[in-house]
Amino acid sequence: MSIWWSLHLRREAASVPLARRLLLGTMETAGVDPDISYDLSVALTEACANAVEHGGDRDTDEVSRDYRVTAYLDGEKCRIEVADSGPGFPVGGATLRGHSAAPAPGHAESGRGMCLIEQLADHVHVRNRPGRGAVVSFDKVLKWRE
Repeated sequence: MSIWWSLHLRREAASVPLARRLLLGTMETAGVDPDISYDLSVALTEACANAVEHGGDRDTDEVSRDYRVTAYLDGEKCRIEVADSGPGFPVGGATLRGHSAAPAPGHAESGRGMCLIEQLADHVHVRNRPGRGAVVSFDKVLKWRE
């Protein structure tokens, strides 16, 4: 089975649970194991929260007032992509496996999103487009409900 959908969302906190609920509903309908669905929904929540928080200047840049979420369930894999049109990651600021700065302390209120995504997904790719935004994509092999 192949399913894909794409959302164009305003950079507002209320958009994050909308994307998460759509993903969870899609996965439940497709018969994906709830643990896998939960992991991907948390990773999606973190990626969306990053786009909302860091995707640009809400007050002055009309272009950066939104972001895009695309999800693909194809065969045995789910791939999710979150793209914003903000300033991109600061040079050296993106956290990637093997190239990351130390994660935020456990008591910090922010700074753990990319680390969580890396822990919950099988593969993570960040494409930095300075001045044009960032794209975070991640995928996970699916397991199915009994």
